[in-house]
Amino acid sequence: MRLLLIEDEARIASGIKRALEQCRYAVDHVDNADDGLAAAVDPDYDLIILDRKLPGAIDGMQLCEQIRKDGVHTPVLMLTALGTVANKVEGLRAGADDYIVKPFSLDELIARVQVLLRRPKVTLGSIIQITDLFINTENYEVTRAGKTIKLSAREFRLLIYLAYHQSQIISKDTIINHVWDEDGFILPNTVEVYFGHLRKKIDKDFPLSPPLFHTVHGFGYRFGAGT
Repeated sequence: MRLLLIEDEARIASGIKRALEQCRYAVDHVDNADDGLAAAVDPDYDLIILDRKLPGAIDGMQLCEQIRKDGVHTPVLMLTALGTVANKVEGLRAGADDYIVKPFSLDELIARVQVLLRRPKVTLGSIIQITDLFINTENYEVTRAGKTIKLSAREFRLLIYLAYHQSQIISKDTIINHVWDEDGFILPNTVEVYFGHLRKKIDKDFPLSPPLFHTVHGFGYRFGAGT
């Protein structure tokens, strides 16, 4: 998973970045609102950790409001020294998904990050439907044309990632960063193998259904109906 940290206090930023990287997250750091706003619109980020008080033309609150107006659905965890109920409500209304008050423990921060990362960027409900394929994100059941498809945990995780990024061309490196992030060095061939497993179970085993797995030679893969 790739995270964006927008925090101007160098000591705090260094501690957060180091702790998250020890948990196998990739963390990019910027220290002002202007650079943060430019970076936050990147759809490759799975989570934004945002300080409420930032140097720049806008503060963290305004940054959060702006990216929501721009249609960015990436989860936002807001950091602040302002801890009243009114402060928290204000942050949540600005578009933050969670709010943690300084000083905080890194264990709590990591736990909140993990909770937010379990949520999809755009909530699609517990059932995702693509043509006659149904994916239940609560009980991990996958069916196509009324038949149950058995997937391994890794196959299901890859399928969910593809489903949340339908019609997008996704490179092997991007898939590795988002699906194998905690496993260290992964070869691109590993992605090919798992993509092939899913293609067989979901496409080739259902020849009367429209194909959903597409290889875009030289670029990566695309998932969804249509060529």
